[in-house]
Amino acid sequence: MIFTPFEPERPRSERRRFRAIPARLLLPNVVTLLALCAGLTAIRLAAEQKFEWALYAIVFAALLDGIDGRLARMLKGTSRFGAELDSLADFVNFGVAPAFLIFNWGLGSLKSLGWICVMIFALASALRLARFNVASDEGRPKWEAAYFIGMPTPAAAIVVLLPVYIEHLGFDGIRESRVMLDIVLLYTLLIAFLMVSTIPTFSGKLLGERISREYVLPIFVLAIGFVALLVTYPFGTLTGASAVYLALIPPSWRRYMVRAAQEQQSKSAAPEAPPSEAASRDGGRVVAIRSADPPR
Repeated sequence: MIFTPFEPERPRSERRRFRAIPARLLLPNVVTLLALCAGLTAIRLAAEQKFEWALYAIVFAALLDGIDGRLARMLKGTSRFGAELDSLADFVNFGVAPAFLIFNWGLGSLKSLGWICVMIFALASALRLARFNVASDEGRPKWEAAYFIGMPTPAAAIVVLLPVYIEHLGFDGIRESRVMLDIVLLYTLLIAFLMVSTIPTFSGKLLGERISREYVLPIFVLAIGFVALLVTYPFGTLTGASAVYLALIPPSWRRYMVRAAQEQQSKSAAPEAPPSEAASRDGGRVVAIRSADPPR
């Protein structure tokens, strides 16, 4: 008997270990990777003291983050891999990069205290993303989709850099004043707390479902106007957008609580059938079936 030292070559169909992936699954992940590249570039630019360009890179990453999820849903290309990649990219782009930037910008002057502050911010973003990943929308009413629980990490990354925007508007004494740096430190901790809190904030998810025709053109004009302002006056636009977003948090909280109270009242006001009676419909007529009397 002759024994061959090698196994015979298998057909190509048997050698294939992975099934083919549709091309539409790749495009959203490519956008996510581009956002991750922008976040990593922001870290490098912050280390080189190029804070203005680092800000642009973080804002660009935030814009790409708003595109990849919608693109995946539009192309029906959502996947578990894409969700995990998006979460990791968000931690780098909106947790590590802003913390690194604001530490090199000014909080580094506070030595260990400033480092602890930015480390808490980065850890809060990681906890916020972990809570978002394990949260389930099953069993929640549709109106709750209009709210995030806590401040989302992309918004926190933009808002926490508000002192840097203000400095570029002409207020040059922020980094030279110890009092102002202490205020920046407390402000950073506040944004970190809002991320891990249960305070509801507007998500805007339900705004794009149905839009009246009379509002289509004004929305186009507002969107183009915002982009034009962002390109022409970036720091003034980012300052105004951050201030408006922070000002909307109390109304969002109040509106959420009012809606939740109304939902609770509607549930408690719903009539319940007695346990001893069951209604059955026979020929359009409701017949009450009572339980038999107990034996005497």
